[in-house]
Amino acid sequence: MTPSRTDSILSWARKVQAVAQNGLAFTQDPFDRERYLQLQELATQVLRTELGLPESPISDLWKDQQGYATPKVDVRGGIFRNAQVLLVRERSDGRWTLPGGWVDVNDAPSEAVVREIFEESGYRARAVKLAALVDKNRHPHPPGLHHIYKLLFLCELTGGAPAVSQETDGVDFFPLDALPELSTGRTLASQIERLYRHQLEPALPTEFD
Repeated sequence: MTPSRTDSILSWARKVQAVAQNGLAFTQDPFDRERYLQLQELATQVLRTELGLPESPISDLWKDQQGYATPKVDVRGGIFRNAQVLLVRERSDGRWTLPGGWVDVNDAPSEAVVREIFEESGYRARAVKLAALVDKNRHPHPPGLHHIYKLLFLCELTGGAPAVSQETDGVDFFPLDALPELSTGRTLASQIERLYRHQLEPALPTEFD
């Protein structure tokens, strides 16, 4: 699949930002530090002029990134019941997704996905299997500023009851052949389908990239 112009510009900007962030993390030279800050500003200007993104949110995202630049880690939990999948509706865009979110510092990924499922859906669960580790850039998600690895866990319910949260305003099980409109920045239908294959065939190997 040939990358779009937007994908190419975002990829370039992420690379420039990573070079600048890594330089800021290790340089002891005040003049080099100024050059790396200029690189960050250049990347911000390109995103603003070429893609029409607001400058302030871009700068706010990048100024909080410190140390050696690495991809961010997102976890998602697939829970199935009678050929239906548990989804939550995001308040931010009104669309549905597998429950999940960022991995916090000091959290194991399996702990993070269990926590996110409870916080977003009200259900208690346990992680059964890491079904896939995917590079978001290599799958048909909408383009974004961050480089993100998505860890897709097969999980099973252990208790709880449906409950909304500050981030979600809906919790429900949906038939796999009648999924609602998905928040595709977070979850793709193909990922839900693949997780269900792991539910049906536990011996399937973990997928990656």
